[in-house]
This record gives sequence, structure tokens and C-alpha cells, in this order.
Amino acid sequence: MPTSLVDADSLLVVDVGAATTRATHFDVVEGYYRFIASGQAASTAIAPFKNVGEGVHQAIRNLEAVTGRTLLDTNLRLIIPSQGGSGVDTFAATISAGPAIKTVVVGLLADVSFESAQRLARTTYTRVVEAIGMNDRRKPEEQIDNILRLRPDLILVAGGTDGGATRSMQRILETIGLACYLLPPDKRPALLFAGNQALVPEVKASFKSLTASLSIGANLRPTLETEDLLPAQRILADLYAHIRMNQIGGVEELGAWAGGNLMPTAYAQGRIIRFLSQIYDPRKGVLGIDIGATDATVAASFGGELTLGVYPQLGLGEGLSGLLGYTSLEDILRWLPLDIPADVVQDYLYQKSLYPTSIPATAEDLALEQALARQTLYLAMNAASKDFSPCARRLAPGMTPYFEPILAGGSAITHVPTRGQSLLILLDAIQPVGVTTLILDQNNLLPALGAAANLNAILPIQVLESGAFLGLATVVSPLSSSRPGTPLLRAQLVYENGNESRLEVKPGALEILPLPIGQSARLYLEPLHHADVGFGPGLGGSMTVNGTAMGVIVDGRGRPLRFPADQAHRRELLKKWLWTVGG
Repeated sequence: MPTSLVDADSLLVVDVGAATTRATHFDVVEGYYRFIASGQAASTAIAPFKNVGEGVHQAIRNLEAVTGRTLLDTNLRLIIPSQGGSGVDTFAATISAGPAIKTVVVGLLADVSFESAQRLARTTYTRVVEAIGMNDRRKPEEQIDNILRLRPDLILVAGGTDGGATRSMQRILETIGLACYLLPPDKRPALLFAGNQALVPEVKASFKSLTASLSIGANLRPTLETEDLLPAQRILADLYAHIRMNQIGGVEELGAWAGGNLMPTAYAQGRIIRFLSQIYDPRKGVLGIDIGATDATVAASFGGELTLGVYPQLGLGEGLSGLLGYTSLEDILRWLPLDIPADVVQDYLYQKSLYPTSIPATAEDLALEQALARQTLYLAMNAASKDFSPCARRLAPGMTPYFEPILAGGSAITHVPTRGQSLLILLDAIQPVGVTTLILDQNNLLPALGAAANLNAILPIQVLESGAFLGLATVVSPLSSSRPGTPLLRAQLVYENGNESRLEVKPGALEILPLPIGQSARLYLEPLHHADVGFGPGLGGSMTVNGTAMGVIVDGRGRPLRFPADQAHRRELLKKWLWTVGG
């Protein structure tokens, strides 16, 4: 190991979430970067503080209590660089706190640049409040009135291929420019232009004095057949941080500590998922999901091509009061193993939206929270899958693509009473196919590692290899049309000591082959009656698998999951599944 690594820089990463602020410390231990500890505190971005500083200081103080290392001076300023055992050498920060950024999306063609602009908006914490395009039948004055009424924080402009016609975009830009001019100077939005590059000089000249901040990005649609969101994503991430500095107290100081290395939490998570997809099995994607109080985030990458989706309407906090605008009460009730009346469920949605940091106090509350976690993650996966790369391999149309591994974060998944409950939430919501590994990000490290990569490319690699994440289960999910009672798969696990476990799986069953953490074994799969586990219909195979908290899980319940029409039978089935995994 090079000497430079032994004396390498320590790193502190702060993540400001809607409910929790975390301070995470990384340093070198015996020549390798390791996750040392984290401290957390309630976030203070909302009233009565409306300043993230108090939550940041408290999270760092709690980290100091764990590590015994002094990180803040007497004036609550970060000690950087480290001095005689105090402080840290480098600092980065991520943020997701605050209301969704009110965004106006501007494009030309509905199924081309307009769709690309919508996808770009979904890569961070935005709420699209208005959409303006060439096919908009409203008069320009009506569009202007709407912008003046909504007072957006951000306008995303796409449209026109590079070198293409400009007149249509010029007419739309004139409307946007007049709306910005009519807004009070302190209420003008930021603007990101990512359209026909021939219009860039005109956009700079027209909008420099009409917006809070003007950013120019590469064209989202340089040709009709080509979409490239990545360059604009980087700019949008910086723009998001700039907007938050103007909206929430303390964010500007946080950005100063970070030397400009302040980024949206979801963007940081997407960076590390994209990196992992370049080092794991190229035939499968890598999936990262997170459910928080304000949003659900899905990051999926296939061979380095990233799909990132942030869904503020699917958070488990304030947004729950509007959840029924995106799903039905029946779809939430289907995940409940207890007989809870629909009006009680509806009341819980409103109560939880008012008190998003409350924790379940009864078995009924816990069942409701986990049912909501399933449904919001299920909806987020369905929404994100529409944007997955065309090269994503699927066992069958409409199924979840092949992923290896799947990394999950969010306290609704990682901080539950049993590992079996975490397992079932992920299996039910994501419904993976083939063979995959489920990994829990219990310490919220993925965004921290994504932010750290800007400062130190070695640190994320070594921390990922260090065991800082919890391997939950290796999951085998066959697709089969076998009749009930007819075996669909035989599985054999041969351990390092020569012992073995065998099982035969029937449709509808959940089966477990134990394999403790720290051990490895050879897994042999023999599909029956044309069942498919990823090798092809009826084709078997073998692979080496590593031990996890739950071992090897064979999920024979089919894809998609189907429930009995009888409600009592459905609840008994859910209880059976939970009992099987030790829930």
C-alpha cells in the first residue's frame, strides 16, 4: 500500500435531509479508507429554525461524542484542515431538505425535447408546476399570466436539435423572457437552457439580467434520435444547490465549508450507482433505491448509463396527504396483514403527513408504515422503469430488469424490527427476477460516497469493499407457469466444509437456504417445467454466493405478485410469508 494512503486525508460528509441531518466520518485505518462513525440530529431546515446550521452543528457534536475527535471550534466553525488530532482534512455536503423546487418545463415537441426536459427535471427535487411547448394552444399572455401567478424557482428550457430551425424556439423564449421581466427582481427564477446551441448567444444576451441565475448546458436532444442528460444533470445539480442557498438559511455556509462541493443527495447517490455499474456484471444493471420523508429516489444504471428519478409525491412524510392522487386506497390495503378499516388508513395518511418524524407506536401503525413503504416504492419503480435504458435486459416484457446488486436505503426499510421485514418490503415492491443480491445501506453511506468521489476517487472503492454495508440476502426469483403444487425449481447449496442443503420449490412458496455472513458456498439451480431463473427457460446453472443476514432466499411467488380475491385469505397469506422469513 502506498505511503500516501496511510497519511491520506480524512473526510467528513454532512447530509441534510428533511427529517434527519447526518455527519459521516471517513479516515484511514491500517492503510485503507474506512467508515469510522456517524452522528445524526433532527434537521432544522423548516420552522421554527428555517436554518440548517443548528441541525448540522448538533449532528457533528454527536459525531464528536462517538469518536472523541474535536471537529468544531468554540465558534462552531469547522476545523479544516486537521490540526493535531482535531478537525478533518476535507469536507463535502449533500442536501435534500426543503420544499420541492417549483419548476416550469419548456420544450418543443411533446415526445422529443419536452419529454427530455421532463426527465431532466425528475433527476432532482423538483415539482413541475407548468409546461410550455410548441403545441400549447394557450395565447402567450395566458402562459405569461400563469408564470406570474406560480412564481417558479426554476425554468428548464430544451428544444431544437443542434443546427436546426430556431424560429419556434425564439417565439417561446420571447414569452419566457417577458414573464421573467414582469416578475419582481427578487422573485425571478433561475434558468437552465439546454436546447439548440445556435441560440446560446441570444439566450445569454436576453436572459442574463432577467433571471436569478442563468446556466447553459449541452443540448438534451442534439439530434432527434439522441438524448444526453448527463451534462445538464451536473449543471442542474449546481443550480439546485444555488437555489437552496437563497431559500434556506445556513446552506450558504455549508457550501462554503464544502468549497463548492455541495450537491443534491439524489445526484450524489446516482453518481455512485453509475460507478458500481461499471465494475459489476455488465449483463445486469445496478439499482439503488431510497425512501425518505419527502421523496422516493430510484437510481438504475446499465453499463454506466444512468437513469435517476426523484419522486417528491412518493415520500413517507408531508406528501402522504396527497398520495391517493397517485394510487388507490385498495392498492395500499392489499399489503396489510391486519384487518384495518379503510377510513383508519386514510386518517393515518393525514396524521403522518402532519407529523412526519413520528415513529410507529403499535402493531397497526407498523403494518401501515410498511404497507406505505411497499406501495410508494412500487410506484417509484414503475415510474422509473419507463425511463430505463433500452439495453436493460429483462426476463420478460413488463418485468423488472436484471439487477446485481440492489442497494436499499431509508429508515422505513433499514430500521425495522426484523431483517425479514426489510426483505419482504424489497421483494414485494421491487419484485426482482433471476438471481440478485439485496444490500442494506443502514448508515446512509451511498450519497456520502458519491460526494466523496469528487474529492477522493479511492475512498469510495475501499469503503464499499470494507463491509460497511449489510448483505441482506441472495434472492432467486424464477419465472414459471407451473400449475399449483407442481415443483418449479430444485436448489442445492454446497458449503465450504462439504455439507449441503437441498430444497424443492413449488409455486407460491418462499424458501430459505441458510448461509451466514462470512461464509461462501456454491449454489446449483435446476429449473423444472421450463421455469426461468435467468439462464433461459428450463436451463440451470451454478454460481458462488456469499453469506448474508438472511442467506439464500428462493421466491417462488411468481411475477407479478398476485393476491387472492378473498381479503381474509390474502391477509393469511401475507402473515404466512412474514412468518417464513422470521418477521
